[in-house]
Amino acid sequence: MLRKLWFAAAGVAALAVVAVAVPVIAHQKNATTAAKSRAAGEQTSVQPSQTPSKAPSTPPAAVSSKPPSIVTPTKKPTKKPSTSTDHVTVSVAGPAFAGSCHGVVIKPGQNPQSLVNAKPAGTTFCFAAGLHRISQTIRPKANTTLASATHAVLTGSVPLTGWSKSGATWVARGALPAAYGMSGQCEDNKANICHLREQVFVDGDHLTRVASLAAVKAGTFYADYGANAIYLGSNPAGHAVEMSKTATAIESGATGVVVRGLTIEHFASAPQAGALVAGPDWRITANDVRWNHAVGVMLVKANNTRVDRNLIRNNGQLGLGQYNSAAATVTRNVISSNNTDGFWIADWESGGIKSTRSSGTVSGNLIKNNLGIGMWADVADDGRTISANKITGNAADGIRYEISRNGVIENNTITGNGFGTGRGSGTSLWDGGGINVNTSSNVTVRNNVVSGNVNGVTIQSRTRGSGPWGTYLLRNIKVTGNTIKMTGGSQSTGMVQNSGAKVPAGQVVFSGNRYLLDGLAAQRFARFGTKLTAAGWRQAGLDTAGSFDAD
Repeated sequence: MLRKLWFAAAGVAALAVVAVAVPVIAHQKNATTAAKSRAAGEQTSVQPSQTPSKAPSTPPAAVSSKPPSIVTPTKKPTKKPSTSTDHVTVSVAGPAFAGSCHGVVIKPGQNPQSLVNAKPAGTTFCFAAGLHRISQTIRPKANTTLASATHAVLTGSVPLTGWSKSGATWVARGALPAAYGMSGQCEDNKANICHLREQVFVDGDHLTRVASLAAVKAGTFYADYGANAIYLGSNPAGHAVEMSKTATAIESGATGVVVRGLTIEHFASAPQAGALVAGPDWRITANDVRWNHAVGVMLVKANNTRVDRNLIRNNGQLGLGQYNSAAATVTRNVISSNNTDGFWIADWESGGIKSTRSSGTVSGNLIKNNLGIGMWADVADDGRTISANKITGNAADGIRYEISRNGVIENNTITGNGFGTGRGSGTSLWDGGGINVNTSSNVTVRNNVVSGNVNGVTIQSRTRGSGPWGTYLLRNIKVTGNTIKMTGGSQSTGMVQNSGAKVPAGQVVFSGNRYLLDGLAAQRFARFGTKLTAAGWRQAGLDTAGSFDAD
């Protein structure tokens, strides 16, 4: 199945808006009330226990051409190995760790861009405590710092007032933009309203958007662009009602910008566009980026940018995106519960992190409970290290490395991923697993703990066309030194290929892995359509140096 390219631009060709009388976006409750949400919180994160190493210059030991006819179980250790924290140590993230700020103070109610325009490049701006309504995107100059030591909140929302009763609903008028066309891929392809950017919050709760006035009920809203009216199914009297309206909080191509200690929420970003859009050599540290419609943090031509110790959560499409950005570093962040607005779970740019045409390191992050893929390198990523992350509870693959090359996936703990039930989800090796390498080349998967995912390690060879270095092919894949636990359901590890993308012998090597199985006779392995037991896996020339334990 072809994936869509990442486009940094917000807009695509407009299509007519279709009204369908069904709710399509699950109701989400913000972590705090509207008042309390203005103080940024802390969450558990992780950091690397060691410096990520480069891919080895020599391949793992060759697989024996004469495998034994039976599997000899290795002796179980007295203490079972951990399957959750083997390669990571606990840390924390968010505005509480931003540090001090000394510079030009920006108070609530002031226009930040006017102050930025009035000061030279390299100025430090300190947002005072409180709620800053951003009606104009802040475009910092080179080496500018935008920071807060007091948990300042930048919001793209506007209050909705002037409500009146309208039948069984309540209506407010005059806040919506003109109607605009569709973009993006939604989980519900018939209703397809995830492209609509405005979110509504009542006392901090993110409401369900429905596609017709007839579908409005308690906890939902409907936006009628032609009538410029928003309808609620609950009485708003006595409640704070807000609608996200400004598209982007901060965006600039200037170099060396620092964004630190801010809460950035309620921006009406278009699909594939970010609430915070970084340029080259930026430092994005200790922020809380949440409840924005599309992407929380977006790196665009952001070479050498560092994203460190942020909370990136509950964004409508994706936590963090990276496009055409070399040598970027994403470390010690908590990236959680993204894709709140109904984007396609299995095969579009939704979930935790998505990177295309880029390189760099993703290390020491906690990537959890995203409604999509945990960490996805796709479309010509070249030289990507994914190291020492804890990746758990994501609806699609924990890690997907797709039509890319020169990757190292090491020392990660990957548990409980891939159990989404939307379109494109499934249990076969074609559908994915804890780690999924898809039609990529020169990828090493080593020393990971992969446990309790829909599948273990899945290697896919598909007909995928060409990229910047020629035809995308599955070549030179090494899977070594991993602990892979498969004890339930239809969990499996192995390779699949379609008829136009057959893999030459020796291009996929499994060596020195440890498998924890529900039984040695269980068919937990597959090689190009043939299901295998542990003995059959070794007889096929795979992991003759590995160990197989009944757990």
